[in-house]
Amino acid sequence: MKKSLFIFLSLTLFLTSCVSKKKFLDLQTQYDACNKDLGKCGEDLNTYMNRLSLCETEKATAQNSLRLREEQMGDLKKQVEDYKNQLSKQMTQVGDLTVLSQSANDNIKETLSQLQTKDKYIKLLQAAKSKADSINLALAVNLKSVLKDGIEDEDVEVKVDKTVVFINLSDKMLFKSGSYEILPKANEVLGKIAQIVESRPDLEVMVEGYTDNVPIKTNCIVDNWDLSAKRATSVVRALQTTHKINPNRLIAAGRGEYNTLATNDTAEGRAINRRTRIIILPKLNQFYDLLNPNNVPD
Repeated sequence: MKKSLFIFLSLTLFLTSCVSKKKFLDLQTQYDACNKDLGKCGEDLNTYMNRLSLCETEKATAQNSLRLREEQMGDLKKQVEDYKNQLSKQMTQVGDLTVLSQSANDNIKETLSQLQTKDKYIKLLQAAKSKADSINLALAVNLKSVLKDGIEDEDVEVKVDKTVVFINLSDKMLFKSGSYEILPKANEVLGKIAQIVESRPDLEVMVEGYTDNVPIKTNCIVDNWDLSAKRATSVVRALQTTHKINPNRLIAAGRGEYNTLATNDTAEGRAINRRTRIIILPKLNQFYDLLNPNNVPD
């Protein structure tokens, strides 16, 4: 009996021990599963947090884009309003144009007629200029040809300027310093110029005297104005008396120390400014002949 009870108790304890271990294993398995689920939940939580942060960033970007678009829409609305105002003004102007009176239409026709006349006059001026340019070019070539022998290049300059031909003669070629009496050697170059002038009776000759800015005052000369005028008169007198140019074609003018070609601050510049300019130009009546409407080219 005792032996049977012992066996029963032992069997009971064994069975009890087995059941507890099995439950423990089940619980351990559940615990591990819960830990695994918890880890996965943590990963999911991080994923969702990252998605939430990305969504907030996209939301902020979208809000900025929306604000910019609203500003652009506001600007476009203002532009549309401006265009409407401009269109309204243009429509008003068009309306004004459509109610032009017959008198205005007549004025337009008259204006067109005047434009045609002006076009004809422009052709006349172009023809006159071409003719004058040809005359001046031929004259300059002739002057350079006769003046090239025996004269230093720096003492004489022949140029065509607009509608005239002019010759710049250096001071040392014509006069002593501070004097208005022509040197004997000056008659050589004046004689060559006179040959060309004599061959062209349709041209006038203006002689201009220039000085530097060094003050001068003598018993015979008041100032540079006086000296420049006396020098121009001396050259004109020589062309008339020595070289037999008709005095009706001659003009004398003094320009003083003004209208300089170079600075008066250096000796070289002052030497350039001390000069006599002989200008060969068409007579006024010849110029008007060039502008005769009957000479308009077809």
